[in-house]
Amino acid sequence: MANTKSAIKRIKRISRQTVVNKARKSKFKNAIKKMNLLLDTKKKKEALAFLPKLNSELMKVSKTGIIKKQNASRNISRITRKINAL
Repeated sequence: MANTKSAIKRIKRISRQTVVNKARKSKFKNAIKKMNLLLDTKKKKEALAFLPKLNSELMKVSKTGIIKKQNASRNISRITRKINAL
């Protein structure tokens, strides 16, 4: 258990930030799942419309450090290739 004032403050800050990060990660995972559902049902028009929103969501979480930038770019690339293959 933390016994200095700064360590106690740090624990409080980390717990608040963990909640924020979990919410952001959940939002991005749900966006990926929604896109995969559109791709599985072969709805190309809806997938193309949702692609900019997904791109934006992935870049937001990569910017805040929840996932790495290369991870976001790789996901966008793979999804774009799947859309073009439809």
